[in-house]
Amino acid sequence: MNLLLILVILGTVIMSAVAQVTLKAAVSSPAIAAGSAEGFLPTALAVAGSPFVWIGLSIYGASIFAWMWVLSKVDVSVAYPFVGISFILTAVMGALVLHENITPLRIAGTLLVALGCFLIVRSA
Repeated sequence: MNLLLILVILGTVIMSAVAQVTLKAAVSSPAIAAGSAEGFLPTALAVAGSPFVWIGLSIYGASIFAWMWVLSKVDVSVAYPFVGISFILTAVMGALVLHENITPLRIAGTLLVALGCFLIVRSA
């Protein structure tokens, strides 16, 4: 695998993690929380009106196009295990940006998933 391909794969993984955190921040907003207390339609309207939801979805959209390019160049069984890195990035960003509690057991589980992904990539 060449350097450009690895960088694009890592870029899609990073974009995915950023999109997750952005969407979580969006749905944790007071406006969406208030809408969810009132039912489906107010929640849907609050979600549709949230700039963070649109930013998160746009980031996902960009990552999908990059991911399709990756899949045109490499086997999915080689590329997809890199997604395991997003588990680590999302957990770190959740702790740093969203102030989520990351326990030692959660850290261990996340690292085991990432180790498994690494072993799969090494076997390719």
